[in-house]
Order: sequence, then C-alpha cells, then structure tokens
Amino acid sequence: MRKIILLAIMMLLFTTHAAYACSDEKQQAINKQNVVAFYNEVINNKNFAAASAYLGSRYTQHNPTAADGPEGLKAFIQYLRDNYPKAHSDIKRVFASGNYVILQVHSVREPGTRGRAIFDLFKLEKGKIVEHWDAVQEIPEKSANVNTMF
Repeated sequence: MRKIILLAIMMLLFTTHAAYACSDEKQQAINKQNVVAFYNEVINNKNFAAASAYLGSRYTQHNPTAADGPEGLKAFIQYLRDNYPKAHSDIKRVFASGNYVILQVHSVREPGTRGRAIFDLFKLEKGKIVEHWDAVQEIPEKSANVNTMF
C-alpha cells in the first residue's frame, strides 16, 4: 500500500511539474511574440498607439537617455520620427527566460550606414512589458577579428 501511495505522489509531482514547465514555455513564447511586436511598433513603425497595447501597468526605463512611463516612450517615438524617420532595426535573435526577453538587434538609423549592435532586455508581467534595459555598440569600420557582430 505504501508503494502505491508513494507512486501516486511521485506521479502527481511529475505531472504537476510537467504542466508547470509546459505553461512556462507557453508564457515564454507569448512573451517573445509580444516583445517582438512591441519592438517593431516602436522602432520600425514608430507607432505609439500600437506599441502601448503591449505595456503593463508601469513602464520602467533603465536607459538613462529615455524617460520612464508611457509618456517617455511616446516622446522617444516622436524623437525617432523627427530625427530618424528612415531608421530601421532587424531583430537577429530572441531569447526568453522566465519573465525576461532579450533581443539582439542590428539598428540602422540612417540608411547606408553600418549602424549599431544592440541588446535589449525586457521584463514582462502577465505578458505585458514593464521594464526595459539596453546596451548599444557602434559597428566599427574595421574589426580586430573576422567575426561579425551578429
């Protein structure tokens, strides 16, 4: 009888863990889709109304040159429209872990330039973006190695 109870407990734990892992994978896939859609609306379409649908109850900005909140995002999009109307970014890689999504991006603000390599990190809560960090590196004319930045 003990073996049957122990086996039942083990099966319950296994199925609970498997269901949680499946749920976590589904949420990570949703998070990735939401971040990619948000990024394209902000950077490539410069469309605050569409981008704001992906924001959570707060939007904390960790880039020191951008203001917090939806109004800060709106101002950044207007800055892009005014100064870099032809700016375009290509997402090269998307990674997700828990409530975080990382994008590796090739950003070109002015057509014909080398552009910049960017890593963007987003934190999500319930599928909505609530925080953003980034690291930006100009693509040099010459590299000390033959590898690309992407």
